[in-house]
Amino acid sequence: MKGGSGSMEKLKPILAIISLQFGYAGMYIITMVSFKHGMDHWVLATYRHIVATLVMAPFALVFERKIRPKMTLPIFYRLLALGILEPLMDQNFYYIGLKSTSASYTSAFTNALPAVTFILALIFRLETVNFKKIHSIAKVVGTVITLGGAMVMTLYKGPAIEIVKAAHSSFHGGSTTATGQHWVTGTLAIMGSISTWAAFFILQSFTLKLYPAELSLVTLICGIGSILNFAVSMIFVRDLSAWKIGMDSGTLAAVYSGVVCSGIAYYIQSIVIKQRGPVFTTSFSPMCMVITSFLGALVLAEKIHLGSIIGAIFIVIGLYSVVWGKSKDVVNPLDEKIVVAQELPITNVVKQYGHDFSGAPPNGPDVSRAPTNGGSANT
Repeated sequence: MKGGSGSMEKLKPILAIISLQFGYAGMYIITMVSFKHGMDHWVLATYRHIVATLVMAPFALVFERKIRPKMTLPIFYRLLALGILEPLMDQNFYYIGLKSTSASYTSAFTNALPAVTFILALIFRLETVNFKKIHSIAKVVGTVITLGGAMVMTLYKGPAIEIVKAAHSSFHGGSTTATGQHWVTGTLAIMGSISTWAAFFILQSFTLKLYPAELSLVTLICGIGSILNFAVSMIFVRDLSAWKIGMDSGTLAAVYSGVVCSGIAYYIQSIVIKQRGPVFTTSFSPMCMVITSFLGALVLAEKIHLGSIIGAIFIVIGLYSVVWGKSKDVVNPLDEKIVVAQELPITNVVKQYGHDFSGAPPNGPDVSRAPTNGGSANT
Protein backbone atom coordinates (compact mmCIF):
# COMPACT_ATOMS: atom_id res chain seq x y z
CA MET A 1 0.00 0.00 0.00
CA LYS A 2 2.80 2.35 0.86
CA GLY A 3 4.69 1.38 -2.31
CA GLY A 4 1.56 1.99 -4.40
CA SER A 5 1.08 5.46 -3.02
CA GLY A 6 4.79 6.18 -3.57
CA SER A 7 4.53 5.11 -7.22
CA MET A 8 1.49 7.33 -7.67
CA GLU A 9 3.38 10.28 -6.21
CA LYS A 10 6.16 9.71 -8.75
CA LEU A 11 3.62 9.50 -11.58
CA LYS A 12 1.86 12.78 -10.70
CA PRO A 13 4.51 15.18 -12.07
CA ILE A 14 4.91 13.02 -15.20
CA LEU A 15 1.18 13.06 -15.90
CA ALA A 16 1.03 16.79 -15.18
CA ILE A 17 3.79 17.64 -17.66
CA ILE A 18 2.35 15.31 -20.34
CA SER A 19 -1.03 17.02 -19.93
CA LEU A 20 0.66 20.39 -20.42
CA GLN A 21 2.11 19.22 -23.76
CA PHE A 22 -1.41 18.58 -25.07
CA GLY A 23 -2.45 21.97 -23.71
CA TYR A 24 0.43 23.74 -25.45
CA ALA A 25 -0.24 21.91 -28.73
CA GLY A 26 -3.85 23.08 -28.64
CA MET A 27 -2.67 26.64 -28.03
CA TYR A 28 -0.39 26.58 -31.10
CA ILE A 29 -3.30 25.58 -33.35
CA ILE A 30 -6.00 27.82 -31.83
CA THR A 31 -3.67 30.83 -31.79
CA MET A 32 -2.66 30.32 -35.43
CA VAL A 33 -6.33 30.10 -36.44
CA SER A 34 -7.04 33.39 -34.62
CA PHE A 35 -4.13 35.07 -36.43
CA LYS A 36 -5.46 33.89 -39.77
CA HIS A 37 -8.73 35.60 -38.87
CA GLY A 38 -7.00 38.92 -38.14
CA MET A 39 -6.30 38.82 -34.38
CA ASP A 40 -3.55 41.24 -33.30
CA HIS A 41 -0.83 39.59 -31.21
CA TRP A 42 -0.49 42.55 -28.80
CA VAL A 43 -4.22 42.46 -28.09
CA LEU A 44 -4.16 38.67 -27.70
CA ALA A 45 -1.28 38.84 -25.20
CA THR A 46 -3.15 41.48 -23.19
CA TYR A 47 -6.45 39.58 -23.08
CA ARG A 48 -4.65 36.31 -22.37
CA HIS A 49 -3.07 37.59 -19.17
CA ILE A 50 -6.19 39.46 -18.06
CA VAL A 51 -8.06 36.13 -18.26
CA ALA A 52 -5.26 34.31 -16.41
CA THR A 53 -5.25 36.95 -13.64
CA LEU A 54 -9.03 36.80 -13.16
CA VAL A 55 -9.03 32.99 -13.06
CA MET A 56 -6.06 32.53 -10.68
CA ALA A 57 -6.72 35.44 -8.28
CA PRO A 58 -9.63 33.80 -6.35
CA PHE A 59 -7.58 30.64 -5.75
CA ALA A 60 -4.61 32.69 -4.54
CA LEU A 61 -6.79 34.75 -2.18
CA VAL A 62 -8.50 31.71 -0.66
CA PHE A 63 -5.78 29.08 -0.47
CA GLU A 64 -2.72 31.25 0.27
CA ARG A 65 -4.10 33.93 2.53
CA LYS A 66 -2.13 32.57 5.53
CA ILE A 67 1.12 31.64 3.82
CA ARG A 68 1.52 34.56 1.40
CA PRO A 69 4.83 36.35 2.14
CA LYS A 70 4.94 40.08 2.74
CA MET A 71 5.60 42.11 -0.39
CA THR A 72 8.97 43.88 -0.35
CA LEU A 73 10.71 46.10 -2.88
CA PRO A 74 13.25 43.40 -3.96
CA ILE A 75 10.40 40.91 -4.51
CA PHE A 76 8.41 43.51 -6.48
CA TYR A 77 11.43 44.21 -8.73
CA ARG A 78 11.73 40.49 -9.45
CA LEU A 79 8.02 40.23 -10.22
CA LEU A 80 8.31 43.20 -12.58
CA ALA A 81 11.25 41.55 -14.34
CA LEU A 82 9.29 38.30 -14.62
CA GLY A 83 6.35 40.22 -16.08
CA ILE A 84 8.63 41.79 -18.70
CA LEU A 85 10.44 38.56 -19.61
CA GLU A 86 7.50 36.17 -20.06
CA PRO A 87 4.09 37.87 -20.55
CA LEU A 88 5.51 40.82 -22.51
CA MET A 89 8.68 39.78 -24.37
CA ASP A 90 8.42 36.00 -24.65
CA GLN A 91 4.73 35.92 -25.60
CA ASN A 92 4.96 38.63 -28.25
CA PHE A 93 8.21 37.31 -29.75
CA TYR A 94 6.53 33.91 -29.88
CA TYR A 95 3.38 35.29 -31.55
CA ILE A 96 5.45 37.15 -34.17
CA GLY A 97 7.37 33.95 -34.89
CA LEU A 98 4.18 31.91 -35.10
CA LYS A 99 2.54 34.36 -37.53
CA SER A 100 5.65 34.50 -39.72
CA THR A 101 6.34 30.74 -39.94
CA SER A 102 3.98 27.88 -38.95
CA ALA A 103 2.66 26.15 -35.84
CA SER A 104 4.72 22.97 -36.41
CA TYR A 105 7.94 24.92 -37.09
CA THR A 106 7.51 27.08 -33.98
CA SER A 107 6.75 24.04 -31.83
CA ALA A 108 9.82 22.20 -33.12
CA PHE A 109 12.12 25.18 -32.62
CA THR A 110 11.08 25.68 -29.00
CA ASN A 111 12.69 22.30 -28.19
CA ALA A 112 15.94 24.27 -28.05
CA LEU A 113 14.76 25.80 -24.76
CA PRO A 114 16.62 23.35 -22.43
CA ALA A 115 19.92 24.04 -24.21
CA VAL A 116 19.47 27.82 -23.95
CA THR A 117 18.49 27.44 -20.28
CA PHE A 118 21.63 25.37 -19.68
CA ILE A 119 23.84 28.04 -21.29
CA LEU A 120 22.27 30.80 -19.17
CA ALA A 121 22.66 28.63 -16.07
CA LEU A 122 26.37 28.29 -16.84
CA ILE A 123 26.70 32.06 -17.24
CA PHE A 124 25.01 32.70 -13.89
CA ARG A 125 27.01 29.90 -12.22
CA LEU A 126 23.93 27.81 -11.55
CA GLU A 127 25.51 24.97 -13.53
CA THR A 128 29.06 23.66 -13.49
CA VAL A 129 30.80 21.36 -15.97
CA ASN A 130 33.40 18.74 -15.00
CA PHE A 131 34.94 17.33 -18.18
CA LYS A 132 36.19 14.29 -16.23
CA LYS A 133 32.56 13.15 -15.85
CA ILE A 134 30.66 11.55 -18.75
CA HIS A 135 27.34 13.14 -17.77
CA SER A 136 28.88 16.62 -17.74
CA ILE A 137 30.27 16.06 -21.22
CA ALA A 138 26.83 14.81 -22.32
CA LYS A 139 25.26 18.10 -21.21
CA VAL A 140 27.76 20.14 -23.24
CA VAL A 141 27.58 17.90 -26.32
CA GLY A 142 23.78 17.84 -26.12
CA THR A 143 23.68 21.63 -25.98
CA VAL A 144 25.93 21.90 -29.07
CA ILE A 145 23.80 19.34 -30.99
CA THR A 146 20.60 21.18 -30.05
CA LEU A 147 21.98 24.52 -31.21
CA GLY A 148 23.19 22.82 -34.40
CA GLY A 149 19.66 21.55 -35.04
CA ALA A 150 18.31 25.05 -34.50
CA MET A 151 20.82 26.39 -37.04
CA VAL A 152 19.74 23.74 -39.59
CA MET A 153 16.10 24.80 -39.17
CA THR A 154 17.16 28.44 -39.59
CA LEU A 155 19.45 28.13 -42.61
CA TYR A 156 17.95 25.19 -44.53
CA LYS A 157 14.28 25.10 -45.43
CA GLY A 158 14.22 22.28 -47.98
CA PRO A 159 11.29 20.88 -49.93
CA ALA A 160 7.82 20.88 -48.40
CA ILE A 161 6.31 17.62 -47.19
CA GLU A 162 2.52 17.49 -46.99
CA ILE A 163 1.52 14.97 -44.33
CA VAL A 164 -2.23 15.17 -44.97
CA LYS A 165 -3.84 16.30 -48.21
CA ALA A 166 -6.21 19.13 -47.30
CA ALA A 167 -9.70 18.64 -48.72
CA HIS A 168 -10.68 22.18 -47.84
CA SER A 169 -9.13 25.49 -46.87
CA SER A 170 -11.63 26.89 -44.41
CA PHE A 171 -8.94 27.92 -41.94
CA HIS A 172 -6.67 29.50 -44.51
CA GLY A 173 -6.77 33.24 -44.22
CA GLY A 174 -3.97 33.38 -46.74
CA SER A 175 -1.01 31.34 -47.78
CA THR A 176 0.14 28.83 -45.21
CA THR A 177 3.70 29.09 -46.42
CA ALA A 178 5.60 32.14 -45.27
CA THR A 179 7.90 33.97 -47.66
CA GLY A 180 11.67 33.70 -47.22
CA GLN A 181 11.92 37.13 -45.61
CA HIS A 182 9.09 36.39 -43.18
CA TRP A 183 10.63 33.01 -42.36
CA VAL A 184 13.91 34.65 -41.29
CA THR A 185 12.05 37.30 -39.27
CA GLY A 186 9.92 34.62 -37.64
CA THR A 187 12.96 32.48 -36.79
CA LEU A 188 14.72 35.43 -35.14
CA ALA A 189 11.54 36.18 -33.17
CA ILE A 190 11.33 32.55 -31.99
CA MET A 191 14.98 32.75 -30.89
CA GLY A 192 14.13 35.86 -28.89
CA SER A 193 11.15 34.05 -27.38
CA ILE A 194 13.26 31.07 -26.30
CA SER A 195 15.95 33.31 -24.78
CA THR A 196 13.51 35.37 -22.71
CA TRP A 197 11.61 32.23 -21.68
CA ALA A 198 14.84 30.64 -20.44
CA ALA A 199 15.71 33.81 -18.51
CA PHE A 200 12.21 33.79 -17.00
CA PHE A 201 12.68 30.17 -15.99
CA ILE A 202 15.89 30.92 -14.10
CA LEU A 203 14.59 34.08 -12.44
CA GLN A 204 11.41 32.24 -11.42
CA SER A 205 13.48 29.65 -9.55
CA PHE A 206 15.19 32.42 -7.56
CA THR A 207 11.94 34.25 -6.89
CA LEU A 208 10.21 31.13 -5.55
CA LYS A 209 12.80 31.00 -2.78
CA LEU A 210 11.76 34.46 -1.57
CA TYR A 211 8.07 34.16 -2.48
CA PRO A 212 7.05 30.47 -2.15
CA ALA A 213 3.32 31.07 -2.71
CA GLU A 214 2.85 29.67 -6.22
CA LEU A 215 -0.75 30.74 -6.85
CA SER A 216 -0.08 34.30 -5.69
CA LEU A 217 3.12 34.44 -7.73
CA VAL A 218 1.28 33.34 -10.89
CA THR A 219 -1.49 35.89 -10.28
CA LEU A 220 0.96 38.74 -9.77
CA ILE A 221 3.04 37.83 -12.83
CA CYS A 222 -0.07 37.65 -15.02
CA GLY A 223 -1.45 40.89 -13.55
CA ILE A 224 1.79 42.77 -14.20
CA GLY A 225 1.95 41.21 -17.67
CA SER A 226 -1.56 42.45 -18.43
CA ILE A 227 -0.65 46.03 -17.51
CA LEU A 228 2.62 45.94 -19.49
CA ASN A 229 0.99 44.44 -22.59
CA PHE A 230 -1.85 46.96 -22.47
CA ALA A 231 0.61 49.87 -22.20
CA VAL A 232 2.64 48.66 -25.19
CA SER A 233 -0.54 47.88 -27.16
CA MET A 234 -1.61 51.51 -26.81
CA ILE A 235 1.52 52.42 -28.79
CA PHE A 236 1.42 49.76 -31.52
CA VAL A 237 -2.32 49.13 -31.95
CA ARG A 238 -4.03 52.24 -33.32
CA ASP A 239 -7.20 50.56 -34.55
CA LEU A 240 -9.69 50.43 -31.66
CA SER A 241 -11.75 47.77 -33.46
CA ALA A 242 -8.90 45.32 -32.78
CA TRP A 243 -10.05 45.25 -29.14
CA LYS A 244 -13.58 44.16 -30.05
CA ILE A 245 -14.66 40.99 -28.21
CA GLY A 246 -17.01 38.51 -29.86
CA MET A 247 -17.76 34.82 -30.15
CA ASP A 248 -14.84 34.17 -32.46
CA SER A 249 -11.46 32.44 -32.66
CA GLY A 250 -9.68 35.45 -31.10
CA THR A 251 -11.75 35.27 -27.92
CA LEU A 252 -11.31 31.48 -27.80
CA ALA A 253 -7.53 31.86 -28.17
CA ALA A 254 -7.39 34.46 -25.36
CA VAL A 255 -9.50 32.39 -22.95
CA TYR A 256 -7.84 29.06 -23.76
CA SER A 257 -4.24 30.32 -23.61
CA GLY A 258 -4.97 32.47 -20.55
CA VAL A 259 -6.50 29.65 -18.50
CA VAL A 260 -4.44 26.67 -19.72
CA CYS A 261 -1.08 28.07 -20.85
CA SER A 262 -0.61 31.03 -18.50
CA GLY A 263 -2.60 30.33 -15.35
CA ILE A 264 -2.56 26.54 -14.98
CA ALA A 265 0.78 25.99 -16.77
CA TYR A 266 2.70 28.54 -14.65
CA TYR A 267 1.31 26.95 -11.49
CA ILE A 268 2.00 23.33 -12.49
CA GLN A 269 5.52 24.21 -13.61
CA SER A 270 6.24 25.86 -10.27
CA ILE A 271 5.12 22.73 -8.41
CA VAL A 272 7.03 20.33 -10.68
CA ILE A 273 10.20 22.45 -10.48
CA LYS A 274 10.12 22.02 -6.71
CA GLN A 275 9.52 18.27 -6.89
CA ARG A 276 11.61 17.11 -9.85
CA GLY A 277 13.81 19.99 -10.93
CA PRO A 278 13.67 22.45 -13.84
CA VAL A 279 15.10 20.26 -16.61
CA PHE A 280 12.39 17.65 -16.01
CA THR A 281 9.72 20.16 -17.00
CA THR A 282 11.25 20.46 -20.49
CA SER A 283 12.04 16.77 -21.10
CA PHE A 284 8.62 16.04 -22.63
CA SER A 285 8.60 18.96 -25.08
CA PRO A 286 9.20 16.75 -28.18
CA MET A 287 5.77 15.24 -27.51
CA CYS A 288 4.26 18.69 -28.03
CA MET A 289 6.14 19.01 -31.32
CA VAL A 290 4.71 15.72 -32.64
CA ILE A 291 1.13 16.57 -31.57
CA THR A 292 1.37 20.06 -33.05
CA SER A 293 2.79 18.82 -36.35
CA PHE A 294 -0.10 16.42 -36.94
CA LEU A 295 -2.74 18.87 -35.72
CA GLY A 296 -1.20 21.57 -37.92
CA ALA A 297 -1.39 19.26 -40.93
CA LEU A 298 -4.98 18.21 -40.17
CA VAL A 299 -6.49 21.54 -39.10
CA LEU A 300 -4.38 24.13 -40.90
CA ALA A 301 -3.12 22.03 -43.86
CA GLU A 302 0.44 23.05 -42.99
CA LYS A 303 3.34 21.56 -44.90
CA ILE A 304 6.41 20.50 -42.94
CA HIS A 305 9.72 21.28 -44.64
CA LEU A 306 12.61 18.81 -44.77
CA GLY A 307 14.91 21.25 -42.97
CA SER A 308 12.46 21.40 -40.06
CA ILE A 309 12.40 17.59 -39.77
CA ILE A 310 16.21 17.25 -39.88
CA GLY A 311 16.68 20.11 -37.42
CA ALA A 312 14.02 18.74 -35.09
CA ILE A 313 15.73 15.32 -35.01
CA PHE A 314 19.01 16.97 -33.97
CA ILE A 315 17.21 19.07 -31.37
CA VAL A 316 15.51 16.02 -29.82
CA ILE A 317 18.79 14.04 -29.71
CA GLY A 318 20.56 16.98 -28.10
CA LEU A 319 17.69 17.57 -25.69
CA TYR A 320 17.78 14.04 -24.31
CA SER A 321 21.57 14.14 -24.06
CA VAL A 322 21.19 17.19 -21.80
CA VAL A 323 18.36 15.55 -19.85
CA TRP A 324 20.42 12.35 -19.35
CA GLY A 325 23.38 14.37 -18.11
CA LYS A 326 21.18 16.32 -15.71
CA SER A 327 19.55 13.12 -14.41
CA LYS A 328 22.98 11.82 -13.41
CA ASP A 329 23.55 14.99 -11.39
CA VAL A 330 20.49 14.07 -9.33
CA VAL A 331 21.02 10.30 -9.16
CA ASN A 332 24.61 10.51 -7.92
CA PRO A 333 24.65 13.54 -5.62
CA LEU A 334 27.45 12.17 -3.41
CA ASP A 335 29.79 11.77 -6.38
CA GLU A 336 29.93 15.53 -6.80
CA LYS A 337 30.90 17.78 -3.92
CA ILE A 338 29.36 20.69 -5.71
CA VAL A 339 26.29 18.90 -7.05
CA VAL A 340 23.99 21.26 -5.17
CA ALA A 341 25.43 24.18 -7.07
CA GLN A 342 24.69 22.34 -10.32
CA GLU A 343 20.93 22.59 -9.83
CA LEU A 344 18.81 25.69 -10.07
CA PRO A 345 18.27 26.92 -6.50
CA ILE A 346 14.63 25.97 -6.19
CA THR A 347 15.35 22.27 -6.70
CA ASN A 348 17.25 22.10 -3.43
CA VAL A 349 14.88 23.96 -1.16
CA VAL A 350 12.68 21.80 1.04
CA LYS A 351 9.89 23.36 3.06
CA GLN A 352 9.69 21.38 6.26
CA TYR A 353 8.00 22.24 9.54
CA GLY A 354 7.69 25.84 8.39
CA HIS A 355 11.44 26.23 7.68
CA ASP A 356 13.46 26.29 4.45
CA PHE A 357 16.49 24.03 4.31
CA SER A 358 18.89 24.98 1.57
CA GLY A 359 20.62 22.19 -0.31
CA ALA A 360 23.91 24.11 -0.11
CA PRO A 361 24.99 24.15 3.56
CA PRO A 362 27.97 26.32 4.40
CA ASN A 363 29.95 23.48 5.97
CA GLY A 364 29.81 20.88 3.24
CA PRO A 365 27.66 18.97 0.77
CA ASP A 366 26.15 16.52 3.27
CA VAL A 367 22.51 17.53 3.50
CA SER A 368 21.19 14.22 4.72
CA ARG A 369 21.45 15.36 8.34
CA ALA A 370 20.09 18.89 7.78
CA PRO A 371 16.81 18.41 9.67
CA THR A 372 17.47 17.70 13.34
CA ASN A 373 13.87 17.43 14.45
CA GLY A 374 13.14 13.97 13.15
CA GLY A 375 12.35 15.01 9.55
CA SER A 376 14.17 13.82 6.48
CA ALA A 377 15.08 15.93 3.46
CA ASN A 378 13.16 15.19 0.31
CA THR A 379 14.90 14.59 -2.91
